[in-house]
Amino acid sequence: MAQKLPPLRFVRSVLKSFMSESGLEPRLLGPHLRITNAVAGKVDFELDIAKHHTNRLSILHGGTIASMVDLGGSLAVASMGLYATGVSTDLNVTYLSGGGKAGDKISATAICDKMGKTLAYTSITFRNAKGELAARGSHTKYVTQAWKAQEIPFTPPEGVEIEEDK
Repeated sequence: MAQKLPPLRFVRSVLKSFMSESGLEPRLLGPHLRITNAVAGKVDFELDIAKHHTNRLSILHGGTIASMVDLGGSLAVASMGLYATGVSTDLNVTYLSGGGKAGDKISATAICDKMGKTLAYTSITFRNAKGELAARGSHTKYVTQAWKAQEIPFTPPEGVEIEEDK
């Protein structure tokens, strides 16, 4: 039987799965994104902005932020103990200030606002290097199948690679 992990290690293991199994996240975000903290219902992460994260104006591309809303919502669901994080039903992003340029860091906090048997509602806020609110997003996920796949919260499936304790 797999061992129950603390939220930070569990969420980092879910991110590791995204980076090894997904097509988008490892190519867009890859080693530039890291989780800095995770507790039940909340995940903090940051991205070191690289050139490929920017638009033709050399500032953080809105699509990069939208992708981080998607991933952040999934990580917020994972912070509630689900390894399979469901599928998206709705995603929204509001851009408020510039996110930064290559060489800057953008910080994010993802919250699981409500977790039900069918849907999970998440919200994500982004702060630029100046500490300004750069963007906010929401992400709704259908989680019925994820609940069916999860016998014990915070327990990864057998055979998956677990993030090392840091």
